[in-house]
Amino acid sequence: MTGAFPSPNFGLRRDGARPSLIVLHYTAMSSCLEARDRLCDPAAEVSAHWLIAEDGTTEQLVDETLRAWHAGAGAWGGVTDVNSRSIGIELANTGVAPFPEPQMAALERLLRGVMERWTIPPEGVIAHSDMAPDRKRDPGPRFDWQRLALQELSVWPKMAQPADFASSLRKIGYPEAAPETLLSAFRLRFRPGAAGPEGDTDRALAADLAARFPVDGRAGTA
Repeated sequence: MTGAFPSPNFGLRRDGARPSLIVLHYTAMSSCLEARDRLCDPAAEVSAHWLIAEDGTTEQLVDETLRAWHAGAGAWGGVTDVNSRSIGIELANTGVAPFPEPQMAALERLLRGVMERWTIPPEGVIAHSDMAPDRKRDPGPRFDWQRLALQELSVWPKMAQPADFASSLRKIGYPEAAPETLLSAFRLRFRPGAAGPEGDTDRALAADLAARFPVDGRAGTA
């Protein structure tokens, strides 16, 4: 790990909030240097706690005790101020490229540490597209969520008895959005490449997650 707190774009976590979520992003920029410059530019008013380069170099941009500006508008479960309740991790990636092995290995090491420091469970590791499904797609369809889940660094669904899809998504934590938007966000993470109308496979996978990992409300609604 290199660097420490070079971004001026942060504030205090509101109402004494503690992180209960980790939000994963891709930078959607041509290089890690370009992404770092933007995340540290006061005029951009964006930042993240951590930035991981393609070669695995990991840089801290904002102290984890502080509120970085990475999530923007959105919600997860009852949490509407996601920035105050989360740790943001940016992965240097154009949005269409695969995530290299050194970068994924570095992310796994970082996740273990963050989850331990803040007692964040695997279901608390989410995509930017999960909490802002109407405007974000990162970390995108090429990100290997199943790999993280196998190490208990996130979650992955199994087939269960199909149930009402919208109800399951609410239990999992997804915010209010148009049905087609929510379907797209769910598939982006758990069924990349799937197309067509909502089906029993979507309902079965969502039902499993809703039964095993329902949002418990401990993060509050701030």
